[in-house]
Amino acid sequence: MNEKELKGIIEAILFASGEPVPLKSIAVAINKKEKETKEILERLIKQYEEEKRGIKIIKIANNYQMCTNPEYYSYIKNIYNVPQKKNISQTLLETLAIVAYKQPITRAEIEYIRGVSCEHAINSLIKYELIEEKGRLDTIGKPIIFGTTDYFLKYFGFSSLENMPNIENEENVAKQVQIDIFDLK
Repeated sequence: MNEKELKGIIEAILFASGEPVPLKSIAVAINKKEKETKEILERLIKQYEEEKRGIKIIKIANNYQMCTNPEYYSYIKNIYNVPQKKNISQTLLETLAIVAYKQPITRAEIEYIRGVSCEHAINSLIKYELIEEKGRLDTIGKPIIFGTTDYFLKYFGFSSLENMPNIENEENVAKQVQIDIFDLK
């Protein structure tokens, strides 16, 4: 099978799924090794970018998804009633930033950093599917630990946590992130 056919199969898989598809699943479907599949995907992504296509393929963690090209959003919203992204308050953004940079983290640790109760913020971020429970600490009381979701990566346009902006002073995460992440919205 030539690369053009493989790209067509990958496009069909991603289009039919509508959700992020693991690299491993794509590799199995096209009967190729993950490394070779990733290389084909990277060439396909580059091809879409060079051709200024209306759709693009994005990488989220080790998954791939087909979506519309954000450059054409204004045209799409003229035809469809496109739901707006949820507005996230300053409090939620600060809490989210702390979770993103310090994960896995407990509610008590978040509250210590922020200096205020964060129960409402945490519950809202879970509801928005930006953070999730990642387990429990093996200490007294077994507190829940939180971390970000793949939807967080997608929402902010990161392919992985390593692509988040660097912060200069780790002790001042919430303040520094206002300059970095908030400008991405």
